[in-house]
Amino acid sequence: MEFQFPSNLIFLFLFLSFLYLLVVQWKKSRNLNKKLPPGLWKLPFIGSAHHLALEGGLPHHALTNLGKNHGPFMHLQLGKISTIIVFSMDMAREILKTHDLAFTSRPKILALDIICYKSTDIAFSPYGDYWRQMRKVCVLEFLTTKNVRSFSSIRQDEASHLVQFIRSSTCGELKKM
Repeated sequence: MEFQFPSNLIFLFLFLSFLYLLVVQWKKSRNLNKKLPPGLWKLPFIGSAHHLALEGGLPHHALTNLGKNHGPFMHLQLGKISTIIVFSMDMAREILKTHDLAFTSRPKILALDIICYKSTDIAFSPYGDYWRQMRKVCVLEFLTTKNVRSFSSIRQDEASHLVQFIRSSTCGELKKM
């Protein structure tokens, strides 16, 4: 007689494992949110993104409407990304003046780590010594006056190709307005 493992136990184990991971993630996110400003209520997986859709219109108009209702700054969870939105220009100036180093880096995104070799290029590397060194190399080696002038003919050719492409892709004649 052959031994058969009950399939109910497998499903029970998978369900309990999923439930455990969900509770651990929930506790972790609850501990991180203690220092965040007040924000909108969130749904699983999409966060507060549904509030932008409910406001209707363009996202910047929806954010303006939310700012009128919720004060000078608020916390907005867009999927997995936590965002602080500052609506007051004076408050934004003060935050960026006193905490500029905390806001100079980009968020860590797995796709960029894969495509950009662990974010080692100048565009996506986090702010720090490596980024400053890369910037110095670019300015001193690649963006010299001689190098910029040597590529001016290529830039002019590409600009004229772009204008011709736009001109050929129009569906009618241009009219003065």
